[in-house]
Amino acid sequence: MDKKTKIVQASIEVFKEKGIEKTKISDIVKKAEIAQGTFYLYFPSKLSVMPAIAEQIVLQLIKKVEANVALEAPLQEQLSQLVDAIFQVTGEFRDVTVLVYAGFSTTENMSEWETIYTPFYDLLASLLETNKSRHLIRETIDAARTAKLVLGLIETAAEQVYLYDAYDAQKEAEQKAELLTFLEHALRP
Repeated sequence: MDKKTKIVQASIEVFKEKGIEKTKISDIVKKAEIAQGTFYLYFPSKLSVMPAIAEQIVLQLIKKVEANVALEAPLQEQLSQLVDAIFQVTGEFRDVTVLVYAGFSTTENMSEWETIYTPFYDLLASLLETNKSRHLIRETIDAARTAKLVLGLIETAAEQVYLYDAYDAQKEAEQKAELLTFLEHALRP
């Protein structure tokens, strides 16, 4: 593992343990087992690590979607696979996501959010274009714009399950079912 990755992983762990406000750079470097000067080669402050953490979450989203969404499957199955993948990653990173949102909201890094998400938007837009060519979704859909809307909707639905309330499997199932019905009706010709 390279030093930047060690810093990001250590930051995640320390932020989860102590919270953003109480975390010191010395805590992060101790956890990463690197010199404090090394931290500053990669990041000017503890909050500047937030975009790198967000990039790790987006990378996991991309990997999960690529591994689990079958391009040749019917639309309903693809949507189910997509929703399941995003819900799974959101659940896995629920503690970190809260920290990232908090960290982004306190810095000028908020403008980086769209840039970090661009590869994932592109992946979803490609999926939508494929389904347009298969005549499974409306041909009038703007794939790039719709990819952002679809991701925003799915992430918000997942966050409602994992971040806002105590986890409830029944609520998760109901949320996914309603979400899938909505998406399918919104996209179909």
